Amino acid sequence: MGEELKEKLFNKRKNGWEKTTPEQKQEIFNLSKKYMDFLNSAKTEREFIKQTKKLARSNGFKDIMEYQTLKPGDKIFFVNREKSMYLAIIGEEPIEKGMHIIGSHIDSPRLDLKPNPIYEDTGLAYFKTHYYGGIKKYQWTTIPLSIHGVIVKTNGEKIEINIGEDENDPIFTITDLLPHLAQEQMEKKLKNGIDGEDLNLLIGSMPFDCEKVQEKVKLNILNILNQKYGITEADFISSEIELVPAFKARTLGFDESMVAAYGQDDKVCAYTSLAALMELQNVKNTAVCILSDKEEIGSMGNTGMESHMFDFFISEILNKLGVNKPNLLDKVFCFSKMLSSDVDAAFDPIYASVSDKHNAGFLGNGIALVKYTGARGKSGASDANAEFVAWVRNVLEKNDIKFQLTELGKVDIGGGGTIAYILANKGTDVIDCGVPVLSMHAPYEVTSKFDIYSAYLTYKAFWKE
Repeated sequence: MGEELKEKLFNKRKNGWEKTTPEQKQEIFNLSKKYMDFLNSAKTEREFIKQTKKLARSNGFKDIMEYQTLKPGDKIFFVNREKSMYLAIIGEEPIEKGMHIIGSHIDSPRLDLKPNPIYEDTGLAYFKTHYYGGIKKYQWTTIPLSIHGVIVKTNGEKIEINIGEDENDPIFTITDLLPHLAQEQMEKKLKNGIDGEDLNLLIGSMPFDCEKVQEKVKLNILNILNQKYGITEADFISSEIELVPAFKARTLGFDESMVAAYGQDDKVCAYTSLAALMELQNVKNTAVCILSDKEEIGSMGNTGMESHMFDFFISEILNKLGVNKPNLLDKVFCFSKMLSSDVDAAFDPIYASVSDKHNAGFLGNGIALVKYTGARGKSGASDANAEFVAWVRNVLEKNDIKFQLTELGKVDIGGGGTIAYILANKGTDVIDCGVPVLSMHAPYEVTSKFDIYSAYLTYKAFWKE
């Protein structure tokens, strides 16, 4: 009797792979393969948006500016400065009854070039960098790095840069001290072992063949860039150049159960929500997918979620549906539901002391619902109300989708944030809902293929509801 009662009353965690059929496993692996292929061609925000536009147009989506009026079933998107994007499928219900929104971010921790990046020192040429987002600086030394981005000339010509991904390309790296000479360095605290100003990218060592000039190596590098791209040193002033790991997304483990890749925070949620949206045709409530920028540095700027660009997109929908009126935008947000699809920290048994095992997210246990983020006393959190959590639970349970309720570490250890609070401040019901990740913010992050598939199923079910 006790065993039956325990089965009935306990909320038991189980690894999702345990009851997976061979057919389901193949579906999981197929989706993960598509995800890894997408990641390898979309390591930066601009590249993600470029690939998303292609995917969206191939699935019947059009730029909202191509429409004069909108009706149920129309598939639309809006691209904000090539670095963020909003997509939607117009629903059958009047939009004032609310939208179903899923919001991810597509920026990831990285190194950016400084405005005046190139210099030479004792026969070596370097790019100076400024790190973006929360990184452990020591993790970015002695690994292969690639260079991505755009350079825009004053005449408007835009030059796209992608060096280090092709097998025939050179790669770049940041050097570190050998252990024999690193006694002082190794006495420092881990966070101070590498200074931000020392994250300089090694880019060349061959001097230009001219005895009369100084900085021969720098001149040789600039000459190579000028011949290939037609640029001068001054053109770096109007550029956005990012350094990212040159690692490819790969299957991890003898059992091939995991994905190792750069930038899975938060591209794993962005891709799965995008894949789910592409398969939808008719929806009850207007389905909206957000691919935002700048989350890793506070969501500020005109491509971040704190800007009014998303409001502009929704206002355009209201205008082209012919229903707009004073305060309708506010009403639509207040009656909407949202999954803030951002990743969660997966429990790592090697570093178990930072997590509460009873409330941590586990790899392979399905999608992670995070009722609140923030730090310590829930500072900065969007705390989902019980009624909305129950509504989301119902969607997941009736679709037989495996999920877990989690927190981001122990109460006084740290914390984190997402874009959830931004939509919650507009009156929308929001809960964080994403994939657990090992080694989050590292150059190579780890996820479970089962959880990736669970995210895809979750987002699809949410939009169909």
